[in-house]
Amino acid sequence: MPLPATLPADAGVGFKPQHLDDLLAGDAPIGFVEIHAENYMGAGGPPHAMLRMLRERFALSIHGVGLSIGASRPLDRDHLARLRTLCDRHPPQSFSEHLAWSSHGDVYYNDLLPAPYTAATLARVCEHVDAVQTALGREMLLENPSTYVLFETSTIPETEFLSEVARRTGCGLLLDVNNVFVSALNHGTDPRAYLAAFPLARVKEIHLGGHAETTDDTGAPLLIDAHGTPVADPVWTLYAETIARTGPLPTLIEWDNDVPAWPVLAAEAARARAVLRAGGAAILHPAAA
Repeated sequence: MPLPATLPADAGVGFKPQHLDDLLAGDAPIGFVEIHAENYMGAGGPPHAMLRMLRERFALSIHGVGLSIGASRPLDRDHLARLRTLCDRHPPQSFSEHLAWSSHGDVYYNDLLPAPYTAATLARVCEHVDAVQTALGREMLLENPSTYVLFETSTIPETEFLSEVARRTGCGLLLDVNNVFVSALNHGTDPRAYLAAFPLARVKEIHLGGHAETTDDTGAPLLIDAHGTPVADPVWTLYAETIARTGPLPTLIEWDNDVPAWPVLAAEAARARAVLRAGGAAILHPAAA
């Protein structure tokens, strides 16, 4: 049986090297850190030294962005082997990836692209998830995507698709609440209805991040999952409502672009921690957290 994900039900942050000293100071309002796997696939050097220091204080979540779980081609065995080496070197309490694809043939894209939700895609994703869990010897969490287009060929609702992948493979799910909000606004649907249909019993980690607001070619509002701003208030509300249903779950603050000074990121983490400790019963503003 694969090792299960066992992150503490606390707030976490994505690790950025400029925050190392603050994280090691001992008063960070977090219980875990998350890294992008592809940034740590080198043989050595400062990245691995910093990661060793962090693992002495915090639980570790490894988040992949390059496996291309939703691609039509087989998984890249060399990439999967490098990922196994990383997980063996710095054993994480959780490993996660995206329900998306980022490669076609020998071309790799710097993006997480959506796939149609069909029976064929479902079978392929399950095959890939099984391969990852077998190679790593640990449970994988699969993240719901942020989407900007819908496929006419899709025949399975996204929540049903994710539920079936989890049922067939035994994997867990990573619920990105910001992605839910972004996709719902972009497609004119109800984020609460999506969350009501989501298989919350399978969720073992939550992501919260900021989004950018723009318009599409017709002038309609368009949200982009940009990870460069604070979490928006409507996303905090959805998060608190979710925690009220699930109980406390490991919750990551994602801030990957225009990374702020540590006190700004720490305030976001403290707000998530406050919601967790309140059981979602109240949303505390940063000053109160």
